[in-house]
Amino acid sequence: MHHTAFLQQLIDQGKIILKEGGSFKGQRITYHDSCYLGRANGIYEAPRKVLEALDAELVEMKRCRSKGLCCGAGGAQMFKEEEKGSTRVNFERTTEAIETGATIIATACPFCNTMMTDGVKHGEKEDQVKVMDLAELIASVIV
Repeated sequence: MHHTAFLQQLIDQGKIILKEGGSFKGQRITYHDSCYLGRANGIYEAPRKVLEALDAELVEMKRCRSKGLCCGAGGAQMFKEEEKGSTRVNFERTTEAIETGATIIATACPFCNTMMTDGVKHGEKEDQVKVMDLAELIASVIV
């Protein structure tokens, strides 16, 4: 069971209780669908339901769910030399996330988290946008 599905289950069962009007209330959050969780396993709703529990505004990127763009780390690609191209995939994906106006890019994969964080740094947006795993977001607002 992926941790996003587990978190959703715990929230639905009342085993995780979140602070009313937590620190994410009203903030814009975008979610990056990881290739493994989404396209490989068809899990799209659990992470979004977890984000809904934060009482934030979920804003989708233009390419999301089954049409989501890889962060560039798929299959551990982050550990090999770059291939020729006009831009790095993670820079393109991070740009899409930033264009939503979100202040938080939520991830559910450590590779995606690294690639999106690198993209935010490359775009010099660290002061405006944070990259956080869904578990980090939930942990910060548990009662």
